Amino acid sequence: VLVVGCGNSELSERLYDAGCQNLSNIDVSEVVIRQMNERNAKKRPLMTYQLMDATQTTFPDSHFQAVLDKGTLDAILPDTEEKTLETATKLLVEIGRVLQFGGRYLCVSLAQGHVLDKLVNQFSQGGWMVRVHQVSEGSSNESGSQFPLPVFVFVMTKVRQMPGFPQVLEMMAEKEGAKPLRCSSPDELMAAVKERQQYALIRNRLNQNQSSQEVSLDLCDGDSGRTRYTFHVVDSPTVRLSHANHFAVFIIPQGRETEWLFGSEPGRTQLAGSVGFRRLIIVALHRDQHYESMEAIQSELTAKVLELAPSGLPDNHQIPFLSAGGDIGTRTVQYRGQSELSGEYVVEDARGDGTSYFRRLIFLSNQNVVQSEARLLPSATQRDKAAYDVVMFDVDSKDTSLGMSCPPPAFVEKIFLQNVHKLLKNNGVFILNLVCRDAVLKRQVMSVIQEVFPLIYALMIEDEVNEILFCCPNPELKISLTELMESAKNLEKELKRPGVLWDETYILSEMFKSIQIV
Repeated sequence: VLVVGCGNSELSERLYDAGCQNLSNIDVSEVVIRQMNERNAKKRPLMTYQLMDATQTTFPDSHFQAVLDKGTLDAILPDTEEKTLETATKLLVEIGRVLQFGGRYLCVSLAQGHVLDKLVNQFSQGGWMVRVHQVSEGSSNESGSQFPLPVFVFVMTKVRQMPGFPQVLEMMAEKEGAKPLRCSSPDELMAAVKERQQYALIRNRLNQNQSSQEVSLDLCDGDSGRTRYTFHVVDSPTVRLSHANHFAVFIIPQGRETEWLFGSEPGRTQLAGSVGFRRLIIVALHRDQHYESMEAIQSELTAKVLELAPSGLPDNHQIPFLSAGGDIGTRTVQYRGQSELSGEYVVEDARGDGTSYFRRLIFLSNQNVVQSEARLLPSATQRDKAAYDVVMFDVDSKDTSLGMSCPPPAFVEKIFLQNVHKLLKNNGVFILNLVCRDAVLKRQVMSVIQEVFPLIYALMIEDEVNEILFCCPNPELKISLTELMESAKNLEKELKRPGVLWDETYILSEMFKSIQIV
């Protein structure tokens, strides 16, 4: 093993004492080499210290099975000046020369941006396998203090170049035994390293003090790379601290992450203050991920949430896992599609607050917004008995080639309108916003509507193409315009009670004045 830029570090001595005794150490400092020889000549006779420049050694080709660099590249590459980069290149080329095939270059580094770029791009050109390990967070330097930034070990394995040999660029998993992240490009590998660095900075900030702003981060599934959990770390400095209320975790039930209390920062701040913990991690569960139970989630997340715990957490602190309703909720994706205009979307059923279920349309480009929602009835029997006073359609069409921009043609097909008819009470009203510039098409649409709804009141919108249709299933309910105006006045009186804006009643009154019976 060759140790480049050994300095007066105890690393080689500890390796020797652990059984790795065939060690050659080199450094450009004559003082260091003399001191280290004096310190180890008798106690560790098989280990050598030589005065030598690591960028131009005197060793023969393929002489070593491993080259160890603990901070040397970091030291000689403080900037991106041309001369500095040339020196770094010489070092890395020389290391490649003295290594055997199958040998490894182990570079311990803080992986600053320019160092990371140099390392990864130098060794991803072919003839090397590149793997990156993150040193355990509990590691400290030789003075015993904790590193503020994560330390990485880059393991470059020298291989014979052969046609068809795959490029190996891997970020090793933090959890022992887990699969590494296989990267498709040097940029992806560097992004993975930077992601670990960013997470370490977030942890350091959260461990040092209370955060005045919410911190959010995603945890991804190790196999698929898809987001499995989203953490929102919320501190409540005004909460009076006691032995038991330092820290807790709140699991948002599946399907309720779009509610204001869970889906907005002000809502989460309110939630954190109301549950009475100094720090609360609010966890959102993602679709396309399977969750067994609250207990399984707790087992999966306990180690990770402890990394984000506030400082001063009592020993053996039991982390409370909270939820709304006491379980993880239910969410079932009923349909998944792709829209040319809006991208990927899903139609899913989710349980809301209490026992109500909802069917929702959600565009995955903006997952925290419910595009459309309908409450589901619990059984077919009750659905058959359902009757509504009003059913209203106000749906625009994205197909600009049609002469009708509202609604889409499917909403005025006879079989669809017949289903709407079945939903209405005998004295119910179906309200449709119709925008049709094609006179022929409009006559066809009106003919179909009148087959299903024999009585229609039409409201023309001034200076607009829009026409609001009030469709009644029972023709016997037809009333004159005089009666209609009288009903409007009665409604106006009711709406003038405290809490109702006068503008609303004026608008309603004017609306009824312009209605005509079709």
